[in-house]
Amino acid sequence: MKERTALEYYVLDVFSNTSYKGNPLSVVFTDGDLELEVYQNIAKEFGYSETSFVYYSDTQKALNVRSFTPIGFEIDGAGHNLLGAVAGALLKKMPIFQDQDENNRFVMMKNAPIPLTVSFDPATGDPIVQMHQKQAVIKHQVPTYKIAIALGFKIEDLEIDMLIPTVVQTEVSHTMVPVRNSQLLNECIPDSKLLIEISKEYQFEGFYCFAVSDENQDHIVEARFFNPIIGIEEDPATGTAAGPLIAFLTKNRYAQVNKEYKILQGVKLNQPSVIEVMDRGKDVLVGGSSIITMRGELYL
Repeated sequence: MKERTALEYYVLDVFSNTSYKGNPLSVVFTDGDLELEVYQNIAKEFGYSETSFVYYSDTQKALNVRSFTPIGFEIDGAGHNLLGAVAGALLKKMPIFQDQDENNRFVMMKNAPIPLTVSFDPATGDPIVQMHQKQAVIKHQVPTYKIAIALGFKIEDLEIDMLIPTVVQTEVSHTMVPVRNSQLLNECIPDSKLLIEISKEYQFEGFYCFAVSDENQDHIVEARFFNPIIGIEEDPATGTAAGPLIAFLTKNRYAQVNKEYKILQGVKLNQPSVIEVMDRGKDVLVGGSSIITMRGELYL
C-alpha cells in the first residue's frame, strides 16, 4: 500500500483568547505549494469560513500564506485567515522572522507582502498579531432601500445621522451598513441571493452591518458580516471588514485617528470575537489574540 503524505494542522479560534469562541480557522503546515485542487479539497473538508496553508519560504525570507473558502475561492485580504496563520506558525515555534529586520516584519500572501507587528501576552506568552492593512479608500454609496430589502430591514432601520451604506476598501471592498441599534442588528435575516446580486451590481464582496455602541461599552460597535458571494453566509469575525469600518467611522467623526478601538462581532452566532482596530491615516491596524483549540494530521 502506497504511503500517504501527512500534514500537521492546527485549529485556532481567532480574535479570542477562549476556545470555541472567536472565528475558527484551520491552519495547515506544508513544505511548499500544493496543487490548487488539494487546497480546495482540504478547505471543503474542514468547512470553516477559511482554511490557511503556510510554509516558510527561503526565497521570500518570509512565511508564505494562502487561504481558501469551502467553495474553493482563494482569499485576497488580510483578515482572521492571516492573523490565525501567523499566530499558528509562532505557536509552532517556526522562526518566521529570522531573516527579517525587527522593525520591518512581514508575511507573504499571494506574493504580496503584508506588514505585521507582533507582541506577546505577558500572562500567557501567546502572540498578539497586528496586521497593517492599506490606507482605506472610501468608494461609492449603495442604495439603502436595496440593502434594506436584502437584509430584511425597513429603510429607517438603516438611518443613523449622516451614515449611509458605503463601499470601503483596505484589502478587499466591503459595504459598511449602519444599523440603528444592536437589537435590530441581531434580528436581521439576510436573503443571500439578493445580497449576491447587490455585490455583483456594485462590485464589492461582503456586507458589514454595525450598530454604534453606547459610550459606556468597551467596544465602539457591534457588527455582523455576510459574504455569500464567496460562500460565507455569516462570519463570526472579519478582519478584512473591520479595517474598512474603523476608517469609515473615522472619516465620519465617530472615531479618532491613532486611537485604538474594539469591534465586537459574532454574538448572534454565540462566537463572540473582539477585533482591535486603529486608523493611523497612512494605514489601518487590525489585530487580536488567537488560541489553539485542536491539532492533528491530515493525509493527502
